[in-house]
Parts: sequence; structure tokens; C-alpha cells
Amino acid sequence: MTNKELRRIAAKGRLLAMDMVYRAASGHIGGSLSAMEILTELYFEVMKIDPQNPRNPARDRFVMSKGHCTPALYSVLAMRGFSDEKELSLFRSISGHLSGHPDMTHVPGVDMSTGSLGQGISAAVGMALAGKIDKKDYRVYALLGDGECAEGQVWEAAASAAKYGLSNLCAIVDVNGLQIDGRTADVMPMEPFDEKFRAFGWDVLYADGHDFDSLGEAFRKAQGREKPTVILAKTVKGKGVSFMENNAGWHGKAPNAEQYAQAMAELSAVYSQMEGQ
Repeated sequence: MTNKELRRIAAKGRLLAMDMVYRAASGHIGGSLSAMEILTELYFEVMKIDPQNPRNPARDRFVMSKGHCTPALYSVLAMRGFSDEKELSLFRSISGHLSGHPDMTHVPGVDMSTGSLGQGISAAVGMALAGKIDKKDYRVYALLGDGECAEGQVWEAAASAAKYGLSNLCAIVDVNGLQIDGRTADVMPMEPFDEKFRAFGWDVLYADGHDFDSLGEAFRKAQGREKPTVILAKTVKGKGVSFMENNAGWHGKAPNAEQYAQAMAELSAVYSQMEGQ
């Protein structure tokens, strides 16, 4: 796909995600907006997947380790054809299956149920190890939050991935610098991520998490390596909505009617521009 097409998909995804959180009066919008280009690049360009056969054993796997960001994940899955976009209106509703965290038993395209931070990357390590043992050529991708990386389990997983030479594993860290309690540097400083991952035996790549050329190059470089790879993707929390950008208060809060109207107006303007190009 062209970058223009990918930007249009990401712009629509932000509209869908915002609508989901507003309708449910609940959800994690800040980190969903920051991750939208990353997920768009993965599902529309990088991963070998088939929406008509979501459990194909040969498919690439994706684990949303920062599992609270389902508004982004479900939006991208729907746009990719795994489900009907109309189902997004039932997000966090008892009438639907789109819970606040990924559910592999009810949502097509979800490869692992996650939510407890740190556990998703561990599951991804298990998937990648199984692929190595079974001599399969699928790849495993996992998206983590930078705040999530304060969990000790993340680094246990990282050590295991290096020990078993999981070259089929690619982690992406959404480095937006904020978490629910404020700046990650204040809550629990974990930088420099690159030096830590290298010390744990990983190859490290960098990307602008909102630029498709940068993301595409990083994902291409991640293939064919002898070690597990992590892409440190610099992003903006709340990307696309002026009053949400770089604001930790929008980590896990739904907008009121006035805020929703402003957010949708800003996001719609970007989407309309993409459509008109």
C-alpha cells in the first residue's frame, strides 16, 4: 500500500477508536491514539495474515502486551476485515464480545488474551519458541508500552528470548513518555531502553512511530537477524487530538460530549484531508 493509503487507514482508526471510548464512557484512548500507525503498518503491510482464516497455523502472530489499548487494536482488526465495523459500537458492552482487554476466545484476529502488564511479551516469547521448536517460519510481534517496561516480567521474558535465540520475535515499545500516573521518567525511570535491551542480548532499532517510511524500514531491518529485535518507536500520547496530546490525564479516560465533539472535529478534518488527496 502507499503511505497515503496507510495514513488514511490510521486517520479512520483514530475516529473509530474515539467513538468506541465515547460510546462506552470507558476505555484507554491516549495510548490507543499513539499506537495507531504502528498497528496499521503491522496489519496492512508487515504481517502474513488472512482475515478469512484467522487461525491459520502458518500466520504471523501479534500480541498486544499493553492490553488496555483495545480501541486501537479492535479498530485495526475491523478495518483489516476480521470483523464488521458495526460491532465496534458494542465495545465494553454486555451485548458484545469486545471487552476492554483483548479476548482470544471471542474476537477473531486476537492471538492472545492480555491485560496484566508484562505478561503479553512473555506469551509472545512462548509463541516464538514454539515456532523455533516446530521449525515454522512464522514471526511473532508484540507491542509494549514504555510504562509497562517497568514490570520485571518484561525483562525475564527478554532474557529468555535471547537465551533461546528467538530471531523470529520482534517487540515494539510505544515510547510516548507517559503512563497513568504521569511521566514514565518520574514514575519509574527505565531509560535508556536501547542499552538495557542490548545488555539483555537483543538487537535494537529505532523508528518514528507516526511515520510509515520509518516504521516500514525498521520492520524490514528486523527480519533475517540472529537475535530477537526490539523497535523503539517514538510516539505522542493522544496523537491527533490537541487537548489529549502529551497529556497523561487521557491515559484511561473517556471524553464528555463537548470534548468528544472537539476531538471528532479535529480527527475528521485530518481524515477528510486524507480522503481528498
